[in-house]
Amino acid sequence: MNGFKKELSRRQVKAGGRRWLFVPYDQLSDKIGPLSREDPGSLGIVLVESPWKAARRPYHQQKLALILANLRHFALEQAQRGVAVRHVVAKGPYATALEPLIPELGVLRVMMPAERELRKDLEKLVDRGSLELLPHEGWLSTAKQFRESDPKAPPWKMDTFYRSVRRATGILMEDEKPVGGKYSFDTENRLPWRGKPSAPDPPSFPRDPIKEEVAELIRTVFPHHPGRVDLDALPATLKDAEKLWSRAKAHCMPDFGPYEDAMSHTSPGLFHTRISSILNIHRLLPSRLVSDVAGMRLPLGSQEGFVRQILGWREFVRHVHEGTDGFRELPETKSLIEKRPGDGGYGRWSGKSWKHGKQRKELDGGAAPCALGCDTPLPPAYWGERSGLACLDTVVSGVWSEGYSHHITRLMILCNLATLLDVRPRELTDWFWVAYTDAYDWVVEPNVLGMGTYALSGLMTTKPYVSGAAYINRMSDYCSLCSFDPKTDCPFIFLYWAFLARHKAALKTNPRLRMPMASLGKRSASRREQDREVYKRVTETLSKGDELKPQKLL
Repeated sequence: MNGFKKELSRRQVKAGGRRWLFVPYDQLSDKIGPLSREDPGSLGIVLVESPWKAARRPYHQQKLALILANLRHFALEQAQRGVAVRHVVAKGPYATALEPLIPELGVLRVMMPAERELRKDLEKLVDRGSLELLPHEGWLSTAKQFRESDPKAPPWKMDTFYRSVRRATGILMEDEKPVGGKYSFDTENRLPWRGKPSAPDPPSFPRDPIKEEVAELIRTVFPHHPGRVDLDALPATLKDAEKLWSRAKAHCMPDFGPYEDAMSHTSPGLFHTRISSILNIHRLLPSRLVSDVAGMRLPLGSQEGFVRQILGWREFVRHVHEGTDGFRELPETKSLIEKRPGDGGYGRWSGKSWKHGKQRKELDGGAAPCALGCDTPLPPAYWGERSGLACLDTVVSGVWSEGYSHHITRLMILCNLATLLDVRPRELTDWFWVAYTDAYDWVVEPNVLGMGTYALSGLMTTKPYVSGAAYINRMSDYCSLCSFDPKTDCPFIFLYWAFLARHKAALKTNPRLRMPMASLGKRSASRREQDREVYKRVTETLSKGDELKPQKLL
C-alpha cells in the first residue's frame, strides 16, 4: 500500500473545518449525493477497506481487486478535487472502523447503503445519531413508485413495475405511448448466434501502479481466495469506465437485442456490455446509461432491451429485496435464516472449511427460502471440477477466469442445472455471490432465489426457469463440444422431466406449465422410470466430483 499512501499524501489537503461523509465501497461517484453539489473544499470523505468483510466469504480474487482498485483510485480522484480523504483499513466491520472517528470528525453522513448487510452493520451508529442517512441518489425509482405501481402486490410482477416507471420517466415514450407500440421486445430478442455478425473482443484496460499494488496485496493477503486477478481485464479508473462504456455503445449495443439470449463458447460475453461490475459500484451511473441509450440511433429491440435491464429488472429486484428485508419477511410466512455466511460449497470442493473470522450476531448468513424443498449440495463442478457437460464446464471455466458470464448463461445453464438437480437455493446463491464481480445481496438474492431457482415460488416470477437440452442446443454452440447428444442422451432431457414429475404437486396448477405438465402425463411409465434413474445417477456422480459419461448414464 506504500505507493497508494504516498500518492494520496501528495494530493491530500487540509482536513479542518469540513463536513464528513462515509462513502461505501459501492458508491464511488462524485456525480451523486453531496459530492455532486457541495464545494469540494468543504467536504471530507471516509473510505474503508475491510479485510474482515473480504473474509466473510471466499470471494473471487478479481472481485476483491475490483473493489480495492476502484476505491483507491476514487480516493485519489477526490483528493485531486480538493476533498479531504480519510482512508482506513479496518480489522473488523465497518461500524467499528467508523465509530472511533466520530469524536474527531463529528456526525458522518452517508447515502443509504444498497446492501442490506452494510445497513445492518451500520444500524447502531444510525440509531445513536452518529451516522446520518441520506437518500441513495443512484437509483432511478423510489419505494413509493414501486408500491404504487401495483397496489395489489405481492406477488410482484416486473412487467407491471416496468410499464409504470416508463410512463413516469417518459423514457422511450411518445405521446404517453411506448415507442414502437409496445413496452417490451423481449420475444423478438431470441436469436441464436452462429458467428455473424462478429462479436467484439473482450475489453482490456491499461495497468497502473495502483492496480499492480492491489494485485500484490491479494497475492499475499488473500491467496486462499478462489479465482485469479487479471489486471488487463480490470477497470478501476474513470478513464477505464469511459473506455468500457464507449466500447459498449459502439460495438455491443447495435446487436445486443437480437442476440441477448444467445450463448457461445467462442465469445463468452457476445454483445453484452460487461458494465455490471462497475455499474453496481457507481463508476458508471444508471441514469446516464439509460439516457445515453435512449438517445442513440439503435434498433429498437436493442434499445428497449437494454433499458428494460437497467430501468426495469435492476430497479425491480432492488425494491423487492428491500421491501421484504432480504426475503426475511415474506407474505404469510418467514424464511429460515442462516446464522453464518455460506461458502457456496467451497469447503466440500477444497477440503478446507472457510474461516469466517469473528462474527456479529446481527450480520447473519441470509434468508434461505426453499419453496420446492430442495436440499442437494452444490456439485464440485461449479468450482471447476469437470462434469462432462460442455455447457456447464465452459461457463464455469469462464466464471473462475473472469468473475463474469452474461445473464442467460447464469439463468439457463448454471441456475437451470442446479434447479433440475434440486440444489439447495441458498448454497447456489452464496456461490453466485462469491464467484461474480457484480454480485451484492440486493441483486444476487433476487436473481437466484427469486428467478433462477424458484425458491420463492411465485413471489416475483411466474414459473421456474428450467429447460431441457433442446433450448440449450438451440441457443448455444456448447453441444458441439459435448460427448452427449442433445437429441438422445443429454442428461438435461431426463433431468427436466424428472424435475416436473418430482414437483408435480407444487407446479401442476401453474398456468405457464400447463403444456409441459400435459406432456409429462403422456410420458410412458418406462420413460419416467428412466428419468428418475438418470437424475439419481447424475446427482451421485456430480456430488462425488466425477465426470458424466454417456456409456455410464443410461
